[in-house]
Amino acid sequence: MTRGERQKLFLGLAFISPWIVGFLMFTLYPVVASMFYSFCDYDVLTRPVWIGTLNYSDMFTDSVFWKSLYNTLFFAVIALPLGLITSLLVAVLLNQPVKGRSLFRAIFFLPSLIPVVATSMIWLWILNGNFGLLNHGLKCLGINHPPQWLADPSWTKPSLILMSVWGVGNSIVIYLAALQDVPRSLYESADLDGATAWKKLRYITLPMISPVIYFNLIMGIIGSLQVFAQAYIMLGGGGPNRSALFYAVYLYQNAFEYRQMGYACAMAWVLFLVILFLTWVATKSTRRLIYYAGE
Repeated sequence: MTRGERQKLFLGLAFISPWIVGFLMFTLYPVVASMFYSFCDYDVLTRPVWIGTLNYSDMFTDSVFWKSLYNTLFFAVIALPLGLITSLLVAVLLNQPVKGRSLFRAIFFLPSLIPVVATSMIWLWILNGNFGLLNHGLKCLGINHPPQWLADPSWTKPSLILMSVWGVGNSIVIYLAALQDVPRSLYESADLDGATAWKKLRYITLPMISPVIYFNLIMGIIGSLQVFAQAYIMLGGGGPNRSALFYAVYLYQNAFEYRQMGYACAMAWVLFLVILFLTWVATKSTRRLIYYAGE
């Protein structure tokens, strides 16, 4: 390189040096350190002791680990499709030329702006078995013995799944942006051919916004497997009989309550591999269903 090119290189590195330092200190180092600690007996306060793969082998005999994994997968299998379908249908409705459309869009997006802690406290009272608004409404409908949402092990996970639908505002906005990019000429041609609303949704809308559906699917997989704040705030250590002890909550308990940081790091890497595998499966299984206009 010439002297001028070297000066430009150093100047560019100087401009991005804050990002480089931040990446090395707050991303790369924690990732590498967690990998090392996952093979150690480490309680944060003392020096780590190398124990090999003992943390990983202990997971296979840890019944609480499998319980937390089951709870998380149960939540993801129901909450993810429910959230995707609900947000898509609401976005299609909000994309119709009706009076007050902007107001309806703001109303549906507003819950996603509320902090997670505040949302959890609101739903803690809504789902209260004795004084909650939900049970009060069910009693008004003639259901004299509504469920104890957060006290009955059979209803803790459905309660959190119901709560997850409350925060689909971000997905709705993304779907709305994609729906507005669908060429109107396609709908006009379908109208001339006598296509019904369902056929236009099936053969025009869904294929044209399939990349956005795929994006929300991947983000939903990542988010649903990392659910933490709502369960921890509303049910503490996992609720009755650990029926709502999710994977991230159990990981947090091992790291900061039981001071088994090495075991928690191993759990974090297992979760990473699970998410990576499910993302790969979703990508392979939906590859033929995604339409890109440039292809």
